[in-house]
Amino acid sequence: MSVADLTTRLNEVQGDPKLSETFLRNGQRVATVCANCHGEGGNSLKSDIPNLAGQNPTYLINQMHQFSSGKRRYEFMEGMIKAMSNDEKIGTVLFYAAQKVTHKPASNAALVAQGKAYFSKVCWRCHAENGRGNEVFPRIAGQQSDFMRTTLKRYRTGTGTRVDPLMAANTKMMTDGDIDAVVAYVGAME
Repeated sequence: MSVADLTTRLNEVQGDPKLSETFLRNGQRVATVCANCHGEGGNSLKSDIPNLAGQNPTYLINQMHQFSSGKRRYEFMEGMIKAMSNDEKIGTVLFYAAQKVTHKPASNAALVAQGKAYFSKVCWRCHAENGRGNEVFPRIAGQQSDFMRTTLKRYRTGTGTRVDPLMAANTKMMTDGDIDAVVAYVGAME
């Protein structure tokens, strides 16, 4: 099924409250397997594994499709997602979208203030002022620090499996200090 077909099906399910509830319950069941890495309710306990809680369901469906089609590479995730039915994928993203991100208060106020200043100049245009993204850009508010740091550095250097010209352009001039500051800020966002 194409990403457009998955998105159409997602929209159909979201438009029917009873069906949406059924899919969400099934997604919660499927997510028990995902919890081994992404944590209960999508709040990862490991700072190098992303939180899925609170993500936009359309964004997550797109990411699942990228894994299953090989556009986004991580062998373990590719296999897990390929094993899921399309309805299981939709239920899982609905479950994660409905979960709250566990808030982690900032530990370095000066670094957070520096990150907020940088975020307010650049990052908010795509990820929104509240860091919650949209259907195209991910929620980064409350995201795991090591995951964010590694991702930003990979975009900056053009290494890794995720290539995005917009992110590459916006991270190209970031220093390691800028990255640490942005990571501190977005990690503390609710």
